[in-house]
Amino acid sequence: MRRERVADDIYIFTSELYAQVTAGLVVTPQGAVLIDTMVFPEEARMINRFVQERLNTTVRFIINTHYHADHTYGNCFFDNAIIVGHEICYRLLNEIGRASLAEAKQSSSVFEEVEIRLPNIVFNTGSLELRLAGKTLELEHLPGHSPDSITVYVREDRVLFAGDLLMPIPFFVDGSFEDFRQSLMRIKGRGYENVIQGHGDVILRGEIEDKIDEDLSYLSQIESYASRALSERKPYDFLETIDVEKVGKSRILLNGGVEGLHQQNLRNLYDYLASAEK
Repeated sequence: MRRERVADDIYIFTSELYAQVTAGLVVTPQGAVLIDTMVFPEEARMINRFVQERLNTTVRFIINTHYHADHTYGNCFFDNAIIVGHEICYRLLNEIGRASLAEAKQSSSVFEEVEIRLPNIVFNTGSLELRLAGKTLELEHLPGHSPDSITVYVREDRVLFAGDLLMPIPFFVDGSFEDFRQSLMRIKGRGYENVIQGHGDVILRGEIEDKIDEDLSYLSQIESYASRALSERKPYDFLETIDVEKVGKSRILLNGGVEGLHQQNLRNLYDYLASAEK
């Protein structure tokens, strides 16, 4: 697992075991706030040891940006932490998350110790503010990747933890294409210093607006191709010819995993447009 420091008291952890998923740590004199908790127990434990042994503090709060396993399975390894998430995150983690974990345990013993820990604090408005010893964390509901997706903005450092709203390629199969586009539009022009993606590298200040515009362009292009597929005799065959490089993304991102995500996006959007025409 890679660790880097993006501000005096903000750390980023990037998994080397699963899809470059990230977790963030905001350290304060009153304890640390952990943003997402990885999928594999060994990585969650590594973060916990770093917090306790190197920083001589504890994780007081966990914020889950959404319910997906790669952001929540590590919750249970921080015994005394208070977990914060959107109300929809609580529901989806309690329903879909429990069922998915049961399946995961049957297929791999690595998840044997994992238990679902639900948020203790939830919000169902557009935002929630968490203040802790000179740090203000603004949680904002920005769905699209999933219905419960939130971002976390550390006001004093102008650092945004974007969850999976920003990753090397937009991915909305468990969410909503239109919500995703609207959420990207909402984070434009806010003057962030750094943005932490849910997967992949930190986006620096001078790259942020270009990254958002690139993702909006990607969404517009795949919408065009999915619309064209409506008139094709074999629409899925047509969509398979639209590889990720045709829409401005590199196929080497996420260790080559972007092509599979891209094809899922195309099929999902085509299915949605086709059902809307009926």
